[in-house]
Amino acid sequence: MKTFEELGVSEPLLKAVEEMGFEQPMPVQEKVIPHLLNSDTDIVALAQTGTGKTAAFGLPVLQRINPEMHRPQALILSPTRELCLQIAGDLADFSKYMPDVEVLPVYGGSSIESQIRALKKGVQIIVATPGRLLDLINRGVAKLDDVHTVILDEADEMLNMGFLDSINEILEHVPAERKMLMFSATMPKEISKIAQRYMNNPTEIVVGTRNEGASTVKHIYYLVHARDKMLALKRICDNNPNIYAIVFCRTRKETQEIADSLISEGYNADALHGDLSQQQRDLTMKKFRDRVITILVATDVAARGLDVDDLTHVINYGLPDDTAVYTHRSGRTGRAGKAGVSVAIIHQREKGRMREIERIIGKKFERKDVPTPEHIIEKQLYYLADRLERVEVNEQEMEKYTTGVVKKLGWLSAEDLIKRVLSLEFNRLLNYYKDAPTIDFIDDKPTKKDKEKEFRKPADEKEKDRRTAEKGMERIYINLGKSDGFFAGNLIDMLNHTVKGQRVDVGRIDLMPGYSLFDVKKKDASRVVAGLTGAEFVGKRVYSEIAKEDKDYKRASARKSREAVSEDSPFDEPFKKRKSKTVKRRR
Repeated sequence: MKTFEELGVSEPLLKAVEEMGFEQPMPVQEKVIPHLLNSDTDIVALAQTGTGKTAAFGLPVLQRINPEMHRPQALILSPTRELCLQIAGDLADFSKYMPDVEVLPVYGGSSIESQIRALKKGVQIIVATPGRLLDLINRGVAKLDDVHTVILDEADEMLNMGFLDSINEILEHVPAERKMLMFSATMPKEISKIAQRYMNNPTEIVVGTRNEGASTVKHIYYLVHARDKMLALKRICDNNPNIYAIVFCRTRKETQEIADSLISEGYNADALHGDLSQQQRDLTMKKFRDRVITILVATDVAARGLDVDDLTHVINYGLPDDTAVYTHRSGRTGRAGKAGVSVAIIHQREKGRMREIERIIGKKFERKDVPTPEHIIEKQLYYLADRLERVEVNEQEMEKYTTGVVKKLGWLSAEDLIKRVLSLEFNRLLNYYKDAPTIDFIDDKPTKKDKEKEFRKPADEKEKDRRTAEKGMERIYINLGKSDGFFAGNLIDMLNHTVKGQRVDVGRIDLMPGYSLFDVKKKDASRVVAGLTGAEFVGKRVYSEIAKEDKDYKRASARKSREAVSEDSPFDEPFKKRKSKTVKRRR
C-alpha cells in the first residue's frame, strides 16, 4: 500500500494529515488522489459513505488551488446543510498549513448577508447546497468564471431530493473547460445521464461493487406483526445498553410519534425531521454528536449528509421502497473500516422487499429472534456490573462521604447490598417486562403434510384448537363474524374506541361466519370483555366473553342466528305479513 506522500500529496497537506492521525490512504483515496492530480479526465467514483471520500477529493483540490487568486476556483455541491458543513470543516482541517486558502460553506438556514460579505472578501473554495448557491448566483455575488474543479458529492441523494434542475442551472455558470468529479454510493440511470451530458469521457472508479453495501456492515432483520414493531424497537434498544443509533422512518409523523414514545419511557432519544426549524435541528444534532441523546429517530431527508462516527446500529423501522435509500441508511454505520449493524424491523408483507434488497446489494440478511425479557434483563445486569467494575473511584474525595453511608448500611451483607443496587436500577425493567410475551412472527406456513394432517382432524377437534389461546394470552369470544361484515380491521377499531385504558395488543385472530375468537394478554382480558359487551356494530348489539375451551361456539352462534329472527324482531315483520297474505289467497 502506498503512502500519502507516494500519491503525490504536498508537504503542507501531509503535515496536516499526519496530525489528524491518517497513516495509510484508504482504497478510494489511493485511486482518486493520483488521478485528480495527474489526469485531465473527469471521474465518476462509486463509494459508500464513510470510505474516506472527503479526503479523496479534498486533498488534491486544495493542492490545485492558487492561494494568490482570491476568487472561487473549486466548487463542491452537497445535498444537505449538515454534509456541507462537514466537508467545509474537513477542508479547513486539511488546509491548516495553507493560511491563504479560504473555504466558505454556503447553505440555507443561515445569514445570507454574512455569506455575501465572505464572497466579496474573496474565497477560493465554495462548498454549497444547490438552493442557496443559485440564490447567490442570481444576486450576482457568487461568480464561478474561474472555477476549474466541480465536485458533486452524494450525487444520487441530490437527485433523490429533486436538485437535478438546480444542478443543471449551476453548471451553466461554470466554464466548459473544467475538471468534474461525481461521487455516489449507487449508480441510478440519472447519474449516467449527468455524466454523459456534463462530463468529458469520465473514468469510472469503483470501490467495492456497484450498489453493494459496505463490507463491514452486518445486515439482520426481526420479523414481527406490524402492531409489534414499536415493542420490537424498544427491546432492541434495551438489549444493547451502549446503543448509539439512528432509527429511520418513512414519514415525519411516524418519526415524531416514535421519538415521543421512546422519550416518554425514559430512552435518550429525539426526533429529526423536516417540520423542525433549522435551530431545532442544529440543537438535536449537537446533542446527538455529544451523546446527550443516543437514539436519533429521523426521516431519510433530514438525516442525509449527517457525519456521525461510531454508530453501533442503523435501525430501519420498515424498509424503504428504493434500494439506494437502504444503501445510504446502512452506510451510516460500519464507517472507516469499523464494524456496524444494520437492523430491519419488518412484517410479513415486507419480506419480498427485503429479498430484492438482498439481491441488489449482494448481502444476506440474517434473521434474529426478538430479544426476550429474560435475555434483556440479564444483558442489562451484566452491563451495570461491568460499569461498576470499571468505574474510577476517587478514594480521597469519597472517604469524606462513605463513613456515614457504611455505618447506615453496615447491617447488610455484600450479597444483600448487590441485590438492592441492582433492584434500584432494574425494578422498572422488571415491571415493564413482567409477563411480556414473545413477539416474533411465527412463519407457520403449513406444509403439505401439515395440511393433510389438519384435513383429517375431526371438525370438533379443529373447533377446539380455535378456542385455545397462545401462551401468555387469553382467548376472547365476540358474537360478530364475516357474515356481519366484521373483519380484523373492524375489531382493532372497535377495541381502540370501546376499551378504556392502555392500547390493547391483539394476538391471533380467527374470523368465522357468525363469530370471532382472538387473543389478548391475560391482564387485559377482563377489560376487553367489559369494553366490548354492550357496544353496537352496524345495528347489532355486541356480546363478548372469555372463551371456554369446552364450549362449542360454532353451534351456539348458529343457534343465536336462528333466534335472531323471532316474533319480537323488527326484521321479521315483512316476512310474517307475506306469509299471512299467502295463506288468505289459498283459502
